[in-house]
Amino acid sequence: MSRFWSEVVQGLTPYVPGEQPKLANLVKLNTNENPYGPSPRALAALRAEVGDTLRLYPDPNCDSLRQSIAAFHKLKPAQVFVSNGSDEVLAHTFLGLLKHDQPVLFPDITYSFYPVYCRLYGIAYKQVPLSESFEIRIDDYLMPNGGIIFPNPNAPTGRPLALSEVERLLRANTGSVVVVDEAYVDFGAEPAVGLIERHPQLLIVRTLSKSHSLAGLRVGYALGDADLIEALRRVKDSFNSYPLDRFALAGAAAAIEDRAYFERTCARVIATRTRLAGDLASLGFDVLPSAANFIFAKHGKQGGTELAASLRERGIIVRHFTNPPRIAQFLRITVGTDAQCEVLITALRAILA
Repeated sequence: MSRFWSEVVQGLTPYVPGEQPKLANLVKLNTNENPYGPSPRALAALRAEVGDTLRLYPDPNCDSLRQSIAAFHKLKPAQVFVSNGSDEVLAHTFLGLLKHDQPVLFPDITYSFYPVYCRLYGIAYKQVPLSESFEIRIDDYLMPNGGIIFPNPNAPTGRPLALSEVERLLRANTGSVVVVDEAYVDFGAEPAVGLIERHPQLLIVRTLSKSHSLAGLRVGYALGDADLIEALRRVKDSFNSYPLDRFALAGAAAAIEDRAYFERTCARVIATRTRLAGDLASLGFDVLPSAANFIFAKHGKQGGTELAASLRERGIIVRHFTNPPRIAQFLRITVGTDAQCEVLITALRAILA
């Protein structure tokens, strides 16, 4: 450790993102990127943005994009916050809404950035164990807390939580913010946006990286009561007044407005996921029910480490977690194109044979 590091930096264990290998002819199924490209309307908007106006700062309030998102979700612009990817939205959320005396609650197996933010900002937290079948149990969260956050569907398991259970938690937990991270919700889970009007403590975090195929553009947003959104704005304007550039603003708005393309690509991913889950089960995998654009599965006889290594030798990259030990035998497999998934299944047949 450098003697120039602050005490905060010395105590950090940073989040480790999925590998982005630079290999030729790679079947990349490890970072949950959408296998289908962005909306043609989004690409046209990006091309149109190239010009002399790049010398000017972008709109710090992101008004046009917020209006597009609000219209998509049938909300008001004052109920929308946008930032540089949903991870930055989450960062502002932890600092602006979840830093209190009581600990933040989140699942013990979930998005691993949550404890990273807690350590960065000095926020106490408690990890709540998933059930034996890797489900979130609402009753386990009915305790004093400084806030609750969980993905729906959860990551890396992919299991969804019923909307009725989300509302049951909101009814029981009115004294702190409940954050529902809906990064993967468009692939089969029930969105919670309809609960915002009745529950001012609900904040929903979303991204355009997955269902809108814009992981390279870095656009995320939050939906909630205007009071919660104002807290995020105050943090943002104390950190980075211009989080989205002109390309991100233009491309994201066009992608949001092209609802037909969005629905079509989501349907294709869901159909492929169903086939892939069936193929994996036929090879002896235990496949968790998924409402995301990935599958979480383990084989009855072959270990996760060995399978991931054998697939890599064949030019196929999947995500393998060694911590916590409870999921060390699982592979998280992104749903690719039908052709990519067929390559995966063919490789697994050969490995398991």
